[in-house]
This record gives sequence, C-alpha cells and structure tokens, in this order.
Amino acid sequence: MSEKAITILYIDDEEHNLHSFKASFRKQYDITITPSVLEAEELLEKKDFCIVLADQRMPIMTGVQFFEKIRTKYPKPIRILITGHTDISAAIDAINKGEVFRFIDKPWDYQYVETAISQAYDIYKTREDLKQRNMDLQKANEELDKFVYSASHDLRAPLMSVLGIVNLALLEDDVKSQNEYLDLIRQSVKKLDTFIINIIDYYKNARGVPVITNISFEELVTEVQATIQYLPEFGNLRMVTEIDQEGIFQSDLMKLRIIFNNLINNAVKFQDKTKADPYVHLTIKATTEHARIIVRDNGLGIKENDLDKIFRMFYRAGATNSGSGIGLYIVHEAIAKLAGEINVTSKIGEGSTFEINIPSIHK
Repeated sequence: MSEKAITILYIDDEEHNLHSFKASFRKQYDITITPSVLEAEELLEKKDFCIVLADQRMPIMTGVQFFEKIRTKYPKPIRILITGHTDISAAIDAINKGEVFRFIDKPWDYQYVETAISQAYDIYKTREDLKQRNMDLQKANEELDKFVYSASHDLRAPLMSVLGIVNLALLEDDVKSQNEYLDLIRQSVKKLDTFIINIIDYYKNARGVPVITNISFEELVTEVQATIQYLPEFGNLRMVTEIDQEGIFQSDLMKLRIIFNNLINNAVKFQDKTKADPYVHLTIKATTEHARIIVRDNGLGIKENDLDKIFRMFYRAGATNSGSGIGLYIVHEAIAKLAGEINVTSKIGEGSTFEINIPSIHK
C-alpha cells in the first residue's frame, strides 16, 4: 500500500485546524476531516480508515471519550490524540480507556506528525497482515482435517474393494468369472491411482514454489492430450481445440498443467455416452497481458444447486460418484494463486462450460 492509500480521519471542532492539517498532508495521505463526532461515526461506518486522529477538547465529548466509544465497534484504525492541554490524568484515561497509540501536541510539528502517522500505519498493516495470516492458517487447518479424514476413507475404500474381489475370485474355478473379477480389480486400482494423482496435484499446488516461464499453449494442450488419449473413456469422444496466442504469455506452467488436466479429464469422464457425437471443445485466446480459456462439453451436466459447491474440497456432484471430489477444488485454488477467476455454467443433459480468465505474470 502506498502512502497515498493511507486513509486518515481527523476530528476537530476547530475548522481552521482541520483545513490546516489537510493542506499540510493532502499530498501524502487520503484525508477525511470533520468537526463533528457524530458525523465521524457515520464516516467510520461507510469507509475503512487506517488511522483516526481526534482533538481532546471538543464540545459534545472529548477525544478520549470518542475513542472509548468507537474502539470496540471499529477496532482496526490506530488512534492518535491531539491536544494542547495534556495532563497526567488525561494521558492515563487516553491509554486505558481509548487505547491511544500516540499523543500529538498543538501546535504540531510537521515532521513529528508524519513520523507518528508512519509508525501508526506500520502497526495497522502488521495487524491486518497477522489477521489475514490467521485466517489463512485457520482455513488450512480446517482443510487439513477434512483432507485427512476424506483421503483416508477414499484411499481405503478401493483397497477393501480389491481385497473383497480377490477373495471372491479365489473361490471361483471358472476362468470367465475370474476375468470379470480382474476387470473389477482394474477399475478399483484405476480409481485409487486417480485419487493419488489428485493428492500429488494438491500438494504441488499448495506447496510448490511458483516458476514463471513463457507459456506455449499449443505445446501445453498437446502434452495434456497425450496423457488422456489412451483413457478408455476417451473412445468416441471428439476433441476440438482452437488456440489463438499473440505474443508472449507468462505464467506458472505447473499450475496451468494442473488446471487443463483436471478440466479436460472431467469432461472426458462425465461425457454423455448416449449422445451420437460427444465432444470437448477447448478455446484459448491469449495475449501478452491476459488469457481466456473456455472448456465446453455436451456431457452429463451439473445440477443447478451443485454449481456453487463444486469447487469445495471433496464435494462430489453429478450423476455418478466416480470422482475424487478434489480435482475442481485444486483447479479453483490454482487459478486463485494465478490471480485469475473461473466461472461455470451447466445444464443437466446438455453439458457444461468452464470459463477461465488469467492475467500474464510478468517476471
């Protein structure tokens, strides 16, 4: 945040002090002034301020009383008291009741005020950064708890399935029946392998250090198609790609690969096999500043009441339960880390469209 973005609210019943302060510091800071404590409360309701300065001697209430009143409802701004009549009792009240960070004497010294504001903003920014880190940590802990529980269940289920099928196969003498059991085992192992790949993608996306490189979408799509063309579900699916790239687009190749892999794999997995011409249509329009990616299919589609939930960790939507429930969560997190956004539209029986917008990350 630049100094110009440091928002300051100054309350003083002497208007010449207000205008003098704003004239002195208007180039450095975003300053709002008011002679009324009542109006000051309304301003605090409408706008976020980093720092609030208040004169001690005001007719309706003192600066300390004002700070005491607002500090619970508006705890974020750092409070500075301006006074020309400082005494020990007022100082104690300011600290105990108003939790004042600093005193400024009238007439103020320009350099002293600037230093006080700078130090107050450092504290404000540190608190806000700490609050955001705590929120991120809480989210990470909640996701970890859910991840461990769901992952252990989803890893164990296919293994128990394989074990049960093996036990049944051992009781069979008929080769045809044994082959059917082997096919069931193959499906369970494949499901387990897909889930493990998703876990690896989750780890790479969450912990991997970003590596910004020049991106060739032609090469990226070719690589992704090579990994899915041998999938049994790929079968009669028609893959259409339209790529228009002008100039050098820079981003994290690993995260883009995760995004493309998951979205295209989902489109392949949830195709509508009853349709004569199942397809996945991939459109990419990229410039030196921005990339727009659209993945459209005519598959099974997603229920309307699932659309706002599909990016949650381990949420499974759709007509089947074959997904791991983590793929779209990883896609959403990867796009967020690239400062992009994703939107989805879908209709049951008609298909889905995922639209992604990602800015180029210049080195």
